[in-house]
Amino acid sequence: MSDFRPWHYDGRSAVRRSVVLLDADDGGFRLEESESGWTGEPVAWTDLTVIATESDRVAYGHRAIPGWRMGFSGDAPPEIAAHLPKGERYGRWIDRFGFWRAAGVFTIVAALVVWGALEAPGLIAPLIPKAWENRMGDAMVGDFGGRFCHTPAGDAALRALVARIDPKGEAREVALANIPLVNAVTLPGGRIILFDGLVQQAGSPDEVAGVLGHELGHVRHRDTLTGLVRQLGLSAVLGGFGGNAGGYLNGVLSLSYGRDAESVADSVAIDQMRAAAISPAGTAAFFARMGGKGEADRTEQAMTWLSSHPLSADRRKRFEQAVDKGGRYRPALDGAQWQALRTACKSDPHVAKAWASPF
Repeated sequence: MSDFRPWHYDGRSAVRRSVVLLDADDGGFRLEESESGWTGEPVAWTDLTVIATESDRVAYGHRAIPGWRMGFSGDAPPEIAAHLPKGERYGRWIDRFGFWRAAGVFTIVAALVVWGALEAPGLIAPLIPKAWENRMGDAMVGDFGGRFCHTPAGDAALRALVARIDPKGEAREVALANIPLVNAVTLPGGRIILFDGLVQQAGSPDEVAGVLGHELGHVRHRDTLTGLVRQLGLSAVLGGFGGNAGGYLNGVLSLSYGRDAESVADSVAIDQMRAAAISPAGTAAFFARMGGKGEADRTEQAMTWLSSHPLSADRRKRFEQAVDKGGRYRPALDGAQWQALRTACKSDPHVAKAWASPF
C-alpha cells in the first residue's frame, strides 16, 4: 500500500490541502482535493522548483506563483518521481557534475589562472615592440632630476667600464646618478642607472663590473618589462603610465624579478666578466659584504641593491666558483679611471643634490 500523501498551499490562502496528483491534458499535472471538491490550475512539471529540503523531505514551489507550495510524505511513485526536480545541495553546476568532479575541474582552472598570472607576463613582454619599451624608459628616466653625474674623466671611465662588460652595446645607456643608495636599476628600454652609493660602497671596479653585468642580463631578457607587466598590468604599461612615470620609477626600484631571472642575470654577468677577463671574485666579495653571509642589518638591506635583487649564499658561491684560479685577469678599470668614476658626482658642479628635488 502506497504511503504517498501530497499536501499543497495554493499561494492565495493559508489553507493546507490534502491533494492527489492527476494527469493534465498538456502533459503536466493538476492537484485535486476530493474532500472539498477543490481543483487547482494545470501545472507544468518544468515550473516546479525545489524551495526547501529537510532530511529526505522536499518542498516544491512554482516559478510563476508566489506562495505556491507542494510537498508530500512517503515515497513518490516512479512515474511522478521521474518528473520532480532534484534539490541543489552545492549549487546547480556542482550538483550537475558531482562534487568531487566539480572540485577537480575548479582546481585545474585555479591552477591555470595562477599559472597564467605568473607566466603570462613572460610570454607577453617579448611581444611588446622595442620602440614602445624605449619610450617607457625615456619617459621614466627624463633627466633624473638633474642627478646624472658628468665629468670628462668620469664619463670616460664609465664608457671604458661599459665597453668591457657590454662590448656589443646591448644597453642603450648606462649612467651614474648622484644618489647615495647602494643600488642600481634597469629601466625599460635598456637603460641602466648606477647609483653613486653603489660606486662608493664598492671596494674595486670589478665589483661594479659584476653588478653592471647582472643588470645587463636584465636588459638582455627584458626582465624589467616583464616585471612591470606582472605588477602593473598590460594596460598600464602600454598606456604609458598615465603621466605618472616618475611614480612608477619607484615601482621599478622595488621590482623583484624572481629567482630564475636573477640566476640567468648572474649567468650573463659571469659570462661577460669572463669574456672581458675580469675576475668574479670582486662581485662575490661585494655580495658577502652586502649581506650574502647574513650579516647586514635588515633596515640597511631594505635600501640597497639587495632589496630588489634577493641574495642567497648560493649566488655568492656561484661567483666564487666562477673564478679561474689560473686565469689572467685585468682590473675592470685602472687606478686613475676608478678614481675618476668614484669622484664623478662629487666633482660635477652642476649635478643636483641627491635629495634636492623630486624626480
